[in-house]
Amino acid sequence: MKPSLAKGTRDFSAEEVYRRKFIINILQKNFELFGFQPLETPSFENLSTLTGKYGEEGDRLIFKILNSGDYASKTKEEDWSAKNSQKLISQISEKALRYDLTVPFARYVAMNHGQMTFPFKRYQIQPVWRADRPQKGRFREFYQCDADVVGSVSLWQEVELVQLYLKSFAELNVKVALHLNNRKILSGLAEFAGISDQLIDFTVALDKLDKIGKEGVVKELLEKNINQESIDKLDFLFNQSENALENLAQLKEKFQGNEIGTNGVEELEFVLTQSFELGISEESLKFDITLARGLDYYTGAIFEVKATDVAMGSIGGGGRYDNLTEVFGVKNIPGIGVSFGLDRIYLVMEELGLFPEDSVKTVQYLFANYGENESLAAMKIIGQLRAKGISAELYPESAKLKKQFTYAEKKGIPNLVFYGEQEISEGKITVKDLKTGEQIIQTTEEFLA
Repeated sequence: MKPSLAKGTRDFSAEEVYRRKFIINILQKNFELFGFQPLETPSFENLSTLTGKYGEEGDRLIFKILNSGDYASKTKEEDWSAKNSQKLISQISEKALRYDLTVPFARYVAMNHGQMTFPFKRYQIQPVWRADRPQKGRFREFYQCDADVVGSVSLWQEVELVQLYLKSFAELNVKVALHLNNRKILSGLAEFAGISDQLIDFTVALDKLDKIGKEGVVKELLEKNINQESIDKLDFLFNQSENALENLAQLKEKFQGNEIGTNGVEELEFVLTQSFELGISEESLKFDITLARGLDYYTGAIFEVKATDVAMGSIGGGGRYDNLTEVFGVKNIPGIGVSFGLDRIYLVMEELGLFPEDSVKTVQYLFANYGENESLAAMKIIGQLRAKGISAELYPESAKLKKQFTYAEKKGIPNLVFYGEQEISEGKITVKDLKTGEQIIQTTEEFLA
């Protein structure tokens, strides 16, 4: 049987791994510059930990893990006969692969809050899994790179995360626009339109605007039994100006007497104003009133990052989730976090040719193999190079030089070293630059200096 990969997963070559590490290293450096410390959580969680945290659509995309042993024997016969998958899931699956890093982090905080110093800042770089439909930039297994702060309601955290996003992408040379909204504004809009009881339906549809357009959003709202009168009241959402503060001023007028909507406007106004004062441009930071991110746990600011020079979905996102730990029995621990989409960032950088040449590491010296005695002498030199942090290797077989040349060229090794019987007897080493063809003879002392 010919082997194959599961859909939505990938193998990574050495070149790809090096480039992914290039991105991760920049993100990790910036996380730590901003005061975040590392954390890792298990690949799978109790299913009850994950369900009910991502909304109806998110719950469907959670990968469930079958219980060990004869799981079918413990199920109810009537549920098998009725093919009731929802009832069967709870009987045959107690664990699930993590859907994101935020909910496991909230679970960690709920379990360890008594030993924490607040505000607690952590970053996490690990894979997550979603039973999504694979397509360009969307995988079933992918890495998230998250930074979260819990234990603070200060809006300066939002300002800090804006800076973290833009600094990191600037160092990756990826031009981005950071879209910002506030969940309270969305709740205010629902109240303004008289559809507060359909807030989730409203936000899930609105979040798809860039994919299905205004007509698609309106159609979906009608399908969710949101009346035309309410939709007409929200029509201004699709005709926003380029000036963020002007749009907020317009909302202030519409939200008179609307407490939650007004709070959202005031919070967003603070974040935008302070960010602009810190030198961030309006081109880099945009108020996007249609940004909804259909996740149930956001309560305040919502972030989404998009690359400006290539057609790609969001390459980062996050928001404030002040109530998340409450579902684990721990109240009054507000939180906010952002995520960098490593895989999509990689695709953007690859498409735009943004990876520097030195992001892929290669062995610097390949020593030609002339036989057992010469190989032993070469290995002694190689050991001294490695002690200096210089990569080197010995061709493993005493093969024809043409074969050894070909190996070096295919691996991108720039220097081929000849250390045969004559060189050893004379205490010299011959190094050939495979790019220029230049050949240099040195003493072993000069070579190792």
